[in-house]
Amino acid sequence: MNKTGLYLTLALGLSFLSACNSNDDVLNDNFNGEITIDGDVECCSVEEARLVYNFVKTVREMPVFSDTIDGTYRLHAYTSGGSLHVGYNDLWVVVTKLKNANYVKEFTLQSITPLMTMQMASGMTMQHSAPTGGDAEGVTDQPSALKHTWVSFLMAAEGDDKWELSYSLSVQGGETHMITKAVNVAALPEGQSWLKSFKDESGDTYFLSLVSPDKWQTGSNDIRAYVSRKSTPATDPYPVADRVFTIDIDPRMPDMGGHTSPDNEALTLQDDDSYLGKINLTMTGLWRIYLTVKDEDGNLVAGGDNTLYWDVTL
Repeated sequence: MNKTGLYLTLALGLSFLSACNSNDDVLNDNFNGEITIDGDVECCSVEEARLVYNFVKTVREMPVFSDTIDGTYRLHAYTSGGSLHVGYNDLWVVVTKLKNANYVKEFTLQSITPLMTMQMASGMTMQHSAPTGGDAEGVTDQPSALKHTWVSFLMAAEGDDKWELSYSLSVQGGETHMITKAVNVAALPEGQSWLKSFKDESGDTYFLSLVSPDKWQTGSNDIRAYVSRKSTPATDPYPVADRVFTIDIDPRMPDMGGHTSPDNEALTLQDDDSYLGKINLTMTGLWRIYLTVKDEDGNLVAGGDNTLYWDVTL
């Protein structure tokens, strides 16, 4: 079999199996099924397909996002647990071909807009958006067939309140499709609070989205967050802030007399628009991470008075 036939064989098997269950490790390195489709230049090479498949095995697909595009392609979206929750959520997307399930290299997913519609006691409705990572972009050390963005939901969808997530999708430079999906957003468990807001001296509202603290362990951990600025109107997605801050952290255990821990480092702005620091958690339990937000000149913007904090329970 030539190389083109080989990669199509592999990509078909990988994509089909990942679409069934992204965490079933049912394919090994000795997979040698065979099909005879050649010249599919839209799709990944064997090496690229292997990288994408190995990655999506580590996450869970959200069927609510699946869409057929132009009768030719299918969109698949993944989160770490196959669901959405209040605060920061990673979102990975791939597109496959319907006829053979191969990953497609070129597509754009843009204009990502979360929208909450709240039913007020007066019978009126109120709407607002939430922080996002913007257009889905390529993932470092992964092929272009895998793209990533994030959404940080402000509140859970409960009762008559509902979230929708809209986006535009174009595959292989074809027609742009505007898609809107109703999504369920769950509250975080008790002892977890990963999204906080503050106002600066001009009255603008910012949101601090803590990234994936559920992956932390006792000892030293990277602590990463995004700072987003509320849009006007509030129904537009909230982009990452163009203002530079430093975020000092003071982790304490309220259930253990409020003791702190040594060797913590402030969060500072990185090239990918995130803020990165170090946090040292010496034992399991509830940690309240007090925050002090400063501007580029070191002037206090918010926090520093025990009113601004994230809660993380190990």
